[in-house]
Amino acid sequence: MSYRILIVDDSPAMRSFVRRVIHLSGVDVEEFREASNGARALDILREHPVDLVLTDVNMPEVDGEQFLERLAEDDRLKGIPVIVISTDATQNRISRLIKLGARGYLSKPFLPEVLRAQLEGVLETIRV
Repeated sequence: MSYRILIVDDSPAMRSFVRRVIHLSGVDVEEFREASNGARALDILREHPVDLVLTDVNMPEVDGEQFLERLAEDDRLKGIPVIVISTDATQNRISRLIKLGARGYLSKPFLPEVLRAQLEGVLETIRV
């Protein structure tokens, strides 16, 4: 099964890096979409179906926490699994993000094999 993945990060370099790591991980990706903040990500999700979102927390306009809150409020979008990738690895922040619906959390910098394990764990739950 191939997947459609949305990468949300204000850094084009980080979006490119995450995309490269996913390719190297062997996950079969049908399509990548990218957004520079949570507001743009919500617009994309309303127009294009995706199977998984990887998002940063610290972004302009709509940050990762706000993105998760808005996603949870939208009946059409709230079931989309989200993995957070961020430099903010405080336990308080991670707990809040998980309570808001994040299915996983990775601290930057991360090892490619750690991202792969997170992806496999979440993608396994959505396979039909």
